[in-house]
Amino acid sequence: MRRAVCPGSFDPITNGHLDIIGRASKLYDVVHVAVMINQSKKGLFTVEERIELIRDVTADFGNVEVESFHGLLVDFCKQRDIPAIVKGLRAVSDFDYELQMAQMNNGLSGVETLFVPTNPTYSFLSSSLVKEVATWGGDVSHLLPPRVHEALTERLGQK
Repeated sequence: MRRAVCPGSFDPITNGHLDIIGRASKLYDVVHVAVMINQSKKGLFTVEERIELIRDVTADFGNVEVESFHGLLVDFCKQRDIPAIVKGLRAVSDFDYELQMAQMNNGLSGVETLFVPTNPTYSFLSSSLVKEVATWGGDVSHLLPPRVHEALTERLGQK
């Protein structure tokens, strides 16, 4: 069985993330979405909320499993016998950082990294930017799956 992982913080998951996960789901039998736990950062959504949202918006793919992880991504991969990491690249600046990570991950464990160019529609998109624009009342509905936009609007309304 061909397996890959799409890692990230997904706070929240955007249409750009969904595009990469969807494309990976066509290439692999099982795609694991690994939601990173970063104890030093306070997310807008809890890890559990992010997992629930990702499960909701990826359900139609049929071959996506979502769970959290902390520590080294290569350990997550080894524990689950996952030989490949799929990462979206938005710009050359992403490539510089991601290449170093890919080389380190391969050197540590032999896990390969597949770089997928982001759909140009989402080349500027990041969760941080979406949260910032939404916080100031900007319309980000076209950048998020409807269920995620609803959750974001509700969460920001509570602040």
